[in-house]
Amino acid sequence: MSKLNDSAHGNDLERKPSKVEEGVIGKHGSTSPLIEITHNDKWYHAGGHICTIIATPAAYAPLPFAFAHLGWEAGVIFLLLAGLVTWYTSLLLASLDRHDGKRHTRYCDLAGSIYGKGGYWSVIFFQQLASIGNNLTIQIVAGQCLKALYRLYHPECEPTGACGISLQAWIAVFGASQLILSQLPDISSLREINLVCTLCTVCFAVGCLAMSIYNGNTQVDRSTVSYDVQGDAKPKIFNIMFSLGIIAFAFGDTILPEVQATVGGDSKKVMYKGVSCGYAILLSSYMVVAIAGYWAFGFDVSPFVVFSFKEPSGMLAALYIFAVLQIIGCYQIYARPTFGFAYNYMLRPYEGVWSFHNVLMRAIVTTIYMAIITLIAAMIPFFGDFVAFVGAIGFTPMDFILPIILWQKVGKHSLIVSIVNWCIVVFYSIIAIAGAIGSIQAINADLANFNVFADLF
Repeated sequence: MSKLNDSAHGNDLERKPSKVEEGVIGKHGSTSPLIEITHNDKWYHAGGHICTIIATPAAYAPLPFAFAHLGWEAGVIFLLLAGLVTWYTSLLLASLDRHDGKRHTRYCDLAGSIYGKGGYWSVIFFQQLASIGNNLTIQIVAGQCLKALYRLYHPECEPTGACGISLQAWIAVFGASQLILSQLPDISSLREINLVCTLCTVCFAVGCLAMSIYNGNTQVDRSTVSYDVQGDAKPKIFNIMFSLGIIAFAFGDTILPEVQATVGGDSKKVMYKGVSCGYAILLSSYMVVAIAGYWAFGFDVSPFVVFSFKEPSGMLAALYIFAVLQIIGCYQIYARPTFGFAYNYMLRPYEGVWSFHNVLMRAIVTTIYMAIITLIAAMIPFFGDFVAFVGAIGFTPMDFILPIILWQKVGKHSLIVSIVNWCIVVFYSIIAIAGAIGSIQAINADLANFNVFADLF
């Protein structure tokens, strides 16, 4: 933001920037073309964005499965620890707004201002990895939920039957719907959608709790439910690593500075309130869903807990619908960093957002993106494996490690604070490696057992 000198008072006065300066269509390495920064969003909009970004059905539903391979004590400890650490690191990241007198509207620009080109490109790499991996994962979930909803009311239809619709077809349907929404130019234009998605998040969590209690009491023989971690030593170790990746995925958030760029007033205070509200909802609902789902089905719980539920069918249908609606908003936000990276080179900053050239370039970029993600999701629809993999190698660096490294670089901190921070960095670096190993082992096992384009559900 440029400044004017007020010589009478010896102060610099900020003038209101133009839309181009604010990042409607920015230049490479400067401001973000993702967001038309009106500075009008409130703390609850920020909290809604955060909940929509993080709390997807793909984050909620595998948590009981993670508990099944960690056990009660370790499951609760690791989930609680992950939530508190990412809440803390999100506050650190929000506090870096205007650390050098400039407002950075992208995570990569913030890192670049602190660590130069190395910081800029490191964030670009991990952000793209996490964003693309997240959307690949949740598109598989959306396809599975749409297919499950269809089969719920067409039980006679088998995937290979005359009236069957394959998982791949449902994945493609979801991709087509996202292509249409992707023509919206910025995150702010999604805020009403994301508030609806946040409501769906809460409804999904409450529904999972209610269905776990109901099915656990009426549909499951309690004498057969086991909470022992089963299997030989080597598979147990890999499954523990795999589960740590699932928990890391549950708190994935790679675009908090992009969200912060949309808020008005004192952005730090607004984000502190929005982040704290968002994480209060996240952690409490995660814990409830994980505990209830694991209690209901024990070690035999499905990797996507909703698929363990049997009755009632109406509530089951509602859960599938809540899941798909929530994923719509999450998918759009996570697609924006990738879109923006391409827009930096392809859009014309001197033309309006809705000019023919910019609309055409947006359509080309989004079509290529959707085609690639949809093809990969249809080819290897291994939902649980990708959750752990993306959590380990994408979200763990972005959410648990990089915010602390950036914050430590900016100013002087007490010895105790620095020791705690670097212990977190080391610990979650180990977690990232372990989660990656476990998820890669699971992907290899599935590739050996299933054909490409397998109709898994």
